Amino acid sequence: MEKESLYVQIKAFFARIFDVRQEQEDEQETIDSIKKGVEFKGTNLWVLIFATFIASLGLNTNSTAVIIGAMLISPLMGPIMGFGLGLGISDFELIKRSFRNFAIATVFSVITSSIYFLISPISEAQSELLARTQPTLYDVLIAFFGGLAGIVASSTKSKGNVIPGVAIATALMPPLCTAGFGLATGNLYYFFGAFYLFFINSVFISLATYLVVRVLKYPKKVFLDKDHEKRVTRYVGIIVIFTIVPSLFLSYRLVKTTYFNQQVLNYVNTELAFPNTQILSKTITNTSDKKEIKVVLIGDNVSDSTIESARNRLPNYGLKDVSLVVQQGFSEQETDINKLKSLLMQDLYKNSEQVLRTQAMQIDSLQRELKSYHDDRLLAEQIKPEVKVLFPFVREISCTHTCLIPVDSDTQKPIMLIYVKSSEKISAENKRKLTEWLSARTQVKTIKLLIENE
Repeated sequence: MEKESLYVQIKAFFARIFDVRQEQEDEQETIDSIKKGVEFKGTNLWVLIFATFIASLGLNTNSTAVIIGAMLISPLMGPIMGFGLGLGISDFELIKRSFRNFAIATVFSVITSSIYFLISPISEAQSELLARTQPTLYDVLIAFFGGLAGIVASSTKSKGNVIPGVAIATALMPPLCTAGFGLATGNLYYFFGAFYLFFINSVFISLATYLVVRVLKYPKKVFLDKDHEKRVTRYVGIIVIFTIVPSLFLSYRLVKTTYFNQQVLNYVNTELAFPNTQILSKTITNTSDKKEIKVVLIGDNVSDSTIESARNRLPNYGLKDVSLVVQQGFSEQETDINKLKSLLMQDLYKNSEQVLRTQAMQIDSLQRELKSYHDDRLLAEQIKPEVKVLFPFVREISCTHTCLIPVDSDTQKPIMLIYVKSSEKISAENKRKLTEWLSARTQVKTIKLLIENE
């Protein structure tokens, strides 16, 4: 009886401290509060646009503090939690409204970030940006538990600072800005990877909201069409499955790569730690075609038999199919360290000089091409008024210097390619006159005329 009484007391204790209903806000007030954050118009929309610019600046300059500030400002959580709440209380009008505003927020965020990255002078992808291009299972877990924390806090009287923390943890804004970067730079890998991460976060925040709403037994909205309710629930399940399966695959690859690198590190630290010898560099290759560890040793030379013995112990570290390449010959007695540093700096300087020369040549070539393009455009602008008077049937005209290259020889024949859009079919006589006039006007002997009728 005493054991049973103790069990009852322990059970009552845990039930009391874990009961979220003790500080629960009035259900209708919670529902109204979430509904207010769903709409994206006026102030909310402008705040979203400004937050997108701030997040894009943070990603562009690799500033974590700026990115966190943008996540705190962003109101993206509203329609996502509204969608989960709508599912939980069977409010299909709220579901549709949340989805519509979610789409509006997504489109405006991507467009805003794309505009920023198009005009930004910094086009290199920084580490903060690259971190948002490969979603994993961990992103699913972060979004799910962040969503749980968010809805539990929203449903209590003392909301505290949980919502801002959830906004930072789930990171909704940076993936959207990364997607905008992918669009602006034409990198579809960045775009789809970042957008998929945003989609994962959104789905699992909504799912967490739905589960908590059902656990807290919020009253469902009376809906006559029960079959429609079942269909929507089924669609949500399908979305969750199609979101989590690719994440599991990516997470498996991440865990596998991390495990491999750790095994390599253990092997190198244990088996390649030779007296009077140091590892100058270590390179790991882990692809489907090639698995290799390449190390460069400096100091006393290690015998081939010792290296072969270390190579034979690779399977003991789970590195059975991995090859070991050892480069050495930099004895400290034969090679002064300062001299080695000097040689390395000389190589670096020579390589830098070569890179600079190559870049200068590329810039010069691009400048010449740009000047040629500008000259052609200027020529078209100059002859446009004259063409309009002499040949009124011409509606559009474009001039481009190019070359004709015969397929059976290496010779090139420079020509002026002129495109003309005409309001009527041009007679042979008018075509001849137009060609002769263009040749005289542009001072180019060979004219190739392309005519298109409206």
